[in-house]
Amino acid sequence: MFRAGDTIENPITGERLTFVETASDTDGEVTVVEVTVRPDGFVAAAHVHPKQTEIFRIASGRMGVKLGRDKLEAGPGEVLTIEPGVAHKFWNAGEDDLVFVAEVRPSLEWESLIETMYSLAADGKTSKKGMPNPFRLAVIANAHFDVVQLPVIPAWMQKAALAMGAPLGKALGYAPTYQPA
Repeated sequence: MFRAGDTIENPITGERLTFVETASDTDGEVTVVEVTVRPDGFVAAAHVHPKQTEIFRIASGRMGVKLGRDKLEAGPGEVLTIEPGVAHKFWNAGEDDLVFVAEVRPSLEWESLIETMYSLAADGKTSKKGMPNPFRLAVIANAHFDVVQLPVIPAWMQKAALAMGAPLGKALGYAPTYQPA
């Protein structure tokens, strides 16, 4: 469980999050993080939050964003609101660190997902794109299905695939969360 002031880093994607407000601080209403993304950094994959709104307030640097089919850039002082169900991904579009404040409303299990994915990357248990092996990913995705889904593929089809893949992943010893030893 994160506390305000805690920092976690994903060495693969180049993202560093410092928690400003956590789910436990706000009764699950919001998680607020300051995000720093190195010049070649990126979010691991395009994704959808089915029940959460994300708000990005750009402090410095340039953010490249793909929102649905639209591609855009945002800079200091700009605010991007990503509504539930909108496919998106982002990356540092500049030569300096990208710094922004992100709000995730409601928190749900977003912090658990971040801790799992960033810790796996830090322990060398992801690909060069920051994704764990398919069986481990199935267990994680199944447990965090209310927080994140794939774009394009219908949710029912994803859930059906996870119903097969997650038990296999669990049989191989993978858990829905990961914390470093």
